[in-house]
Amino acid sequence: MNINKTALMLMLFCLFFGGLYAQTKKPVSHTGTTSSVARGKIVYANICLACHMADGGGVQNMNPPLIQTTYVLGDKTALIKIVLNGFKEDVEINGQTYSNNMTPHSDLKDQQIADVLTYVRKSFGNKASTVTMAEVKKVRAANVTK
Repeated sequence: MNINKTALMLMLFCLFFGGLYAQTKKPVSHTGTTSSVARGKIVYANICLACHMADGGGVQNMNPPLIQTTYVLGDKTALIKIVLNGFKEDVEINGQTYSNNMTPHSDLKDQQIADVLTYVRKSFGNKASTVTMAEVKKVRAANVTK
């Protein structure tokens, strides 16, 4: 009887502390990306949504869509430069020209730019890689020296 009580107590002890450990352990996969996307969604809502709309569809002939476009899904350095320096050129997407200037957002912190670009590259049906703070920092440093 004592052995059963001891075994039961040991099993309860393991279950209790094992459960506590499992609750505090962070998931290994996509934790950084998930939190970056969540933070980026906030930046997008505060800064980008007015021009690029909630669905990323933009405004016809004015603000380009962020859905499945080469400038969003392509070269991350070019995309970072657009956020830092703004964009003053007409851009043609799927036969439609968009001509509204985008103001620079160099006032955003590197992490904010990385987060919002990660959000855009992983939202609206887009499936592109994340943008890191280190990548933004590198582009910003190269941008200042020019």
